[in-house]
Amino acid sequence: MRVLSFFTVPLLALTCCSTPQSSSLPKGAKADRIVVVKHQGWLTAYSGGDELVTYFNIDLGDAPAGRKRFEGDGLVPEGHYVIIRGKRDRRDLPSLSISYPNSADRAYAAERGRSAGGGIMIYGVPVPQPRYVGGKNLTDGDIGLRHAEIRQLLEITPDGTPITILP
Repeated sequence: MRVLSFFTVPLLALTCCSTPQSSSLPKGAKADRIVVVKHQGWLTAYSGGDELVTYFNIDLGDAPAGRKRFEGDGLVPEGHYVIIRGKRDRRDLPSLSISYPNSADRAYAAERGRSAGGGIMIYGVPVPQPRYVGGKNLTDGDIGLRHAEIRQLLEITPDGTPITILP
């Protein structure tokens, strides 16, 4: 019995904390809002106030805490943006572009004589995620999902969908 409990506890922990590859959604479901909660590591897509899907353990890079302010700071933005479809990820990964920087982001950086940066994406790669390619962290400022998750999110997210990224 002791051996059983030795293996059962870690197995239960993995089961409850792992991210499913994708969950079944109603046919024709479309997101009308996305919310990212950085400190909890999840992204939720909503439709009409109802949760469509939540992805846990999203990748926010080496510095998940803090608000992106400047180009190259490696941080994920916080605030209100929209999804821009049709813009390709520079690494040719399946992705959705985020409208960062907004006018407030640009003004903040400009007041300090810096660039706010840009090109922030929600992207997906096969598991396990190769976080470093050619010495560069793939998630510098971006939000990483598993391949099946981004494929599902691509299917349900129209151009112009609002996205709120919370600390």
